[in-house]
Amino acid sequence: MAAEHGILDAQAAAWLDEYRQGRVEALGRVVEQYRRPLFGFILNMTEGREDAEEVFQETWRRALRHADRLDGRRLLSWLFRVAHNLIVDRVRAKKPVESLNSEPRAEEPGRAPLADRLPAPGPTPAGESAGRDLDRRIRQAIDRLPPEQREVFLMRIEGDVPFREIARLQEVSINTALARMQYALKKLREDLKDEYAAWVEE
Repeated sequence: MAAEHGILDAQAAAWLDEYRQGRVEALGRVVEQYRRPLFGFILNMTEGREDAEEVFQETWRRALRHADRLDGRRLLSWLFRVAHNLIVDRVRAKKPVESLNSEPRAEEPGRAPLADRLPAPGPTPAGESAGRDLDRRIRQAIDRLPPEQREVFLMRIEGDVPFREIARLQEVSINTALARMQYALKKLREDLKDEYAAWVEE
C-alpha cells in the first residue's frame, strides 16, 4: 500500500510541477488520480453522494488556493486532512448538538459500492452477483462501525494516512488512534466471519 502510494505521489508531484508551469490540464490528471480514494473516504463520512460531491469540490478549491505550496509527496494525506476538517465543520453547522461520538448512521443507498475500489469479482454472471452481494455486506459492516473507528479505518485503508496524522486530526493520542483501528478490524472480522469462512473454503 505505501509503495503504491509512493508511486502515485511521485507522479502527482510531476504533474503539479507541470501545472505550476502553466499546463492546466496537468491538474486534471492529479484530480483523477486521487478521485477514488479521496471521494470514497468523503462519501463514507458524509450524508450521501450530493453532500460528498460538495466536500470533494471544496477540498480541491482549497488545494488550488495553495497550489504553489502543494507537495505531491504527501498530497493525498493533505487532501484527507482538508476533507476531514470540512466534514467536521459541516457536522457542526448542520447539527450543533451532534458530535462524531453519535451512533453510526444507517446504510446510504446512494453510496458508491466498495466494488469500485476492488478487483472485479469474476467474469461470470453468478460470480458478479456474488461479488455484489459480498460488497454490500462489507459496506454494511463498515457502516456499522462507530464514526471514529470508521474514519480511522478509511483514512488508513483509502488514503494510507499515517497514524500520527490521524491522531492529530482526531485530536487524540496515537495510541487511541491505533486502538480505534484495532477495534475496527476486530469488529469487521466478527461481522464478516461467515463470509471469510466461505471464502477460505472455496
